[in-house]
Amino acid sequence: MSDDARQQVEEFQKKIGALREEIGQVIVGHREVVDGVLTCMLAGSHALLEGVPGLGKTMLVRTLAEAVGLDFSRIQFTPDLMPADILGTTVIEERPGGGHVFEFRKGPVFAHVLLADEINRATPKTQSALLEAMQEHRVTVGRNTYTIEEPYFVLATQNPLEMEGTYPLPEAQLDRFFFKLQVPFPSRQELHDIIDRTTTDHQAEVKPVVTRDDVLEMQRLVRTVPVARHVQDYAVRLLQASHPDGDAAPEKARRFVRTGASPRGAQAMLLASKIRALFEGRFAASVDDVKASAKPALRHRILLNFEGEAEGVRTDDVIDQILSELAEAKA
Repeated sequence: MSDDARQQVEEFQKKIGALREEIGQVIVGHREVVDGVLTCMLAGSHALLEGVPGLGKTMLVRTLAEAVGLDFSRIQFTPDLMPADILGTTVIEERPGGGHVFEFRKGPVFAHVLLADEINRATPKTQSALLEAMQEHRVTVGRNTYTIEEPYFVLATQNPLEMEGTYPLPEAQLDRFFFKLQVPFPSRQELHDIIDRTTTDHQAEVKPVVTRDDVLEMQRLVRTVPVARHVQDYAVRLLQASHPDGDAAPEKARRFVRTGASPRGAQAMLLASKIRALFEGRFAASVDDVKASAKPALRHRILLNFEGEAEGVRTDDVIDQILSELAEAKA
């Protein structure tokens, strides 16, 4: 590693450490989830957080927005929410000198950090209103296109689909989420810490420790991290093994998977591997980084068939078998 690269990595780690510490003033535990959300931000993409109500998903997103000092917007998804409520709408304005003019009033989607709270409570039509914004960071209304200022990332929360009043997310929209992060139930000690913080006069004030320019610079650094060919090939073969008709597909993939992960899955694994390497002070991604990124990058991109759903198979189970059987190529 060159001296310049080492200095950049050290500066990167310093900023990440400050972010973790600031977020930790409010959020108890959930280190993997916090790192997953930070990974999505640094990749310039989006995160889907899934867990039962009350686990702090919304608080995590709000705290992150405050810690990075970016514009924050929140949309509470409900069954009666309309696309115009998200994107904005064109209104007729009266001119001071007489006459009228059409003016576009931007919706809450125009922010650096967008919290799409309980996204699977809205109808598929409303959910799909976010597709263009998530993929291209712009919004088209009528004949006009409006660009969303960078950095831009959507952090969506959803309740498990078994719960009443939820709609499955469209497959095309699921694929646009960089990671799907599962928020676990806290441990006994973490529950004590949560209760101590929320039932006393304890008040944590979150201050911005990273600026917008810092985030953009960190995103640029991520793209410069090298990946050896054998590491990239491992990610590609891992992705191919998720397809039931692939040569390396394990038994669970052949039996229970309807559709394997898209190429975005490989992109997500490799970008996340670069970020994980920087988290640990390295300037090169490894196969272990790819393995660690596989589940959050692929679990929402692998679609189970009817037999898999009927038997209660999880996509994580399929990924575990792929990781256990896929051989590593030598450097």
